Amino acid sequence: MTGTPGPEGPEGVLVLAGTPIGDTADAPPRLAAELAAADVVAAEDTRRLRRLTQALDVRVPGRVVSYFEGNESARTPELVGELADGARVLLVTDAGMPSVSDPGYRLVAAAVERGVRVTAVPGPSAVLTALAVSGMPVDRFCFEGFPPRRAGERLARLREAADERRTLVYFESPHRLGATLGAMAEAFGGERRAAVCRELTKTYEEVRRGSLAELALWAAEGVRGEITVVVEGAPAAGGGAPDAADLVARVREREAAGERRKEAIAAVAVGAGVPKRVVFDAVVAAKRA
Repeated sequence: MTGTPGPEGPEGVLVLAGTPIGDTADAPPRLAAELAAADVVAAEDTRRLRRLTQALDVRVPGRVVSYFEGNESARTPELVGELADGARVLLVTDAGMPSVSDPGYRLVAAAVERGVRVTAVPGPSAVLTALAVSGMPVDRFCFEGFPPRRAGERLARLREAADERRTLVYFESPHRLGATLGAMAEAFGGERRAAVCRELTKTYEEVRRGSLAELALWAAEGVRGEITVVVEGAPAAGGGAPDAADLVARVREREAAGERRKEAIAAVAVGAGVPKRVVFDAVVAAKRA
């Protein structure tokens, strides 16, 4: 098996190929050429690869193997061996760039350690697309991937990022979105601005903007599709948290609108990003005063 010769000689090369995050028309022109030239195509999902090649009207003459989270560790040495023997290996994931919250990091690290050339076919990215359309600052940002699934771990991880000044970008599954937005409201403050980007570049694309408290209420009704969440960074030091008088005023405003005190305290706590006990104590102290 021999790789495509280049100025660096007949050594193998690992090509990371970006794939569409929704609309197949977004596929980079080089993707079809690389699919046709690869000796081995490592795909996160071979069925999705088949649908993509059909949409691009391209034939893959090379060997197609699966490369996903479940077999990534075991298959990496095999692919590195192919690369060492001179193969041109193309890595594609279900959507976006390999290695970015997708399989690929282990293979890239192993190839670099072996001295194999690694290059990429730039393509669509849900991270950058969501950031661009969110309306949040884009001069500085950080990608946080998927939050932990367990509630306690998720809240702890989010609290670690509570003082992060850069715009934050997260992936999340639709059935956990409501819980995650609620945890974000608790960790960051319910008034922190955010954007939920759903089904980017697809037929039912939607970008929902608002405060974390508002978005958590919206998502509680159920959301479908692939989700990217963009959250504005923490305000500059000196912005300050709401004081006790402000918390009490918010509770009284809700009570005046007919809300029960217990529910009003809980809602104000989420909106202010403080524990319910803080709001409760403020209300009790105001009553005594």
